[in-house]
Amino acid sequence: MATSLPNKLTWSRIIIIPVILILLAVPHAWAAWVALALFAAAGATDYLDGYLARRDNEVSTMGQFLDPIADKLLVASVILLLVYNGQISGMTVLPAVIILLREVAVSGLREFLAGLRISVPVSALAKWKTTLQLLALGFLIVGRYAPSFIPSTLIGDIGLWVAGTLTLVTAWDYWRASLKHF
Repeated sequence: MATSLPNKLTWSRIIIIPVILILLAVPHAWAAWVALALFAAAGATDYLDGYLARRDNEVSTMGQFLDPIADKLLVASVILLLVYNGQISGMTVLPAVIILLREVAVSGLREFLAGLRISVPVSALAKWKTTLQLLALGFLIVGRYAPSFIPSTLIGDIGLWVAGTLTLVTAWDYWRASLKHF
């Protein structure tokens, strides 16, 4: 199953992250737009790999392991570089930090529960949270390089605040569901 198309798509998402980060470090519009295109493609593979795995009955242990890791690596690394280069700044760093902390906490919680042989399915709200994170980060990637009639940074900032709020809600949902296992 490591060579199935869904797993290849997941691996492609992980492999493209360094390229996106290098492009984000280049202070030119062309680099931001190429980074956005690659980021959007990586985000699309997040949905496509799961869809194909279920449709073709190719759900694998490797895919179930790698998919959430790929998502977290993509979102966390882009957030960190956008904060580093000032495209996420001021109070908007707060929802960015909330998103990062939740990803680490939920990963730890999932690992703990896996040790107890308890699976925690991804909720619909968590999927919406991820979608909103990806959209907000996409707007922030092009930020200052967007056409003047598109308030890309403002849209990204607002999206990140909404995603940060959903992040808190989904973190609470996971925590509440896991309390009985402690």
